[in-house]
Amino acid sequence: MAVLLVLVLAASGVPSPLYRVYAEEFGFGTGTLTLVFAVYAFALLLALLTVGALSDHVGRRPVLAVALLVEAAAMGLFVLADGVAWLIAARVVQGLATGAMTGAFGAALLDLQRPAKPLGPLINSASPGLGLSAGALGASVAVQVLVQPGEWVFGVLGAVFVVAGVVTWVALPESSPRVPGALASLRPSVHVPRASRRAFLVALPCLAATWALGGLYASLGPSLVAGVFGVENHVAGGLLILALNGTGLVGSLVTRGLAPATGMVAGALVFVVGVGGTVAALAAGSLGLFYVAAVVSGFGFGSAFLGAMATVTTGVDPAQRAGLLSAVFTVSYLAFSLPAIAAGLAAGPLGLTTTAEVYGAVVVLLALTAVAGLVRDRRPVPVTAD
Repeated sequence: MAVLLVLVLAASGVPSPLYRVYAEEFGFGTGTLTLVFAVYAFALLLALLTVGALSDHVGRRPVLAVALLVEAAAMGLFVLADGVAWLIAARVVQGLATGAMTGAFGAALLDLQRPAKPLGPLINSASPGLGLSAGALGASVAVQVLVQPGEWVFGVLGAVFVVAGVVTWVALPESSPRVPGALASLRPSVHVPRASRRAFLVALPCLAATWALGGLYASLGPSLVAGVFGVENHVAGGLLILALNGTGLVGSLVTRGLAPATGMVAGALVFVVGVGGTVAALAAGSLGLFYVAAVVSGFGFGSAFLGAMATVTTGVDPAQRAGLLSAVFTVSYLAFSLPAIAAGLAAGPLGLTTTAEVYGAVVVLLALTAVAGLVRDRRPVPVTAD
């Protein structure tokens, strides 16, 4: 399950280094670029809101198998793409497939974890960073060394997903019993179980701040490296995404022993330092500082997201796991997409540097607000005499 989850997330990170290639080939600017990026997140959100909890009713295996085959179809659309319309269609299909799988994968990992050594929250929080960075870096290398990188990368991934879908259907043991309510679960909704609502609200600002920065890097990161610092090498853009998402994995592993709330606070503070460094690097025109700041931000991202995931999922009813995780990722992908769209539209009139600096400042304020809320929530309630 962990390997398949990372593979799916890697496929979603592959287009990031290719956006610049497509923009040059098909002749579009930053506004269209972020639109192509964002339709993926919106399609993913649609799937989360409709079929996100379906595996709680029909089982994990059928949802995952069908979604993997739909993911393979998306890879085929990328291979055939010869214009913006094809790119949008491919990203929509990919978003639908990934959204259908997100809750089911996360719930399956919680189902299959050993009670004595629960690794589900760690894998769920670390997988996005590992998958997105691996996909982006691999695609960057392909762009640099292959004549037709898109056809090769998406063709191979498409074949892998076909095999994965068949193997999942045939060999994956079912970890969730069938329960009534499958059709009712398809009504668009965000369901947070009553017992998890306070924890969900506490984690919400951390999710918004961290994923908003991830959206900026995934959509405009390579363009910042090329447009602001003048580095045209595609691998350099992929390394920036690796610097953020790859160290997110390190942050999750290093801080996994902390209490969830402590991990969220510590991660959010490290994240603030990293984003502050990013703004300073853009103002000073320092590429080295820009990469260092991405590493620090990524470490904070990983710690904060792990703490949030552990806080939200602790003690949840197994029959409500997929629905709850779908709600978590709905918030995350909204933060991942909407601010990035705004940044793409603003980059035209304001310029990439100014847009990224303002974006970073807003993210810092949001993260500090999250820290204040977390600290306030952990204060003991004073006892008063009758």
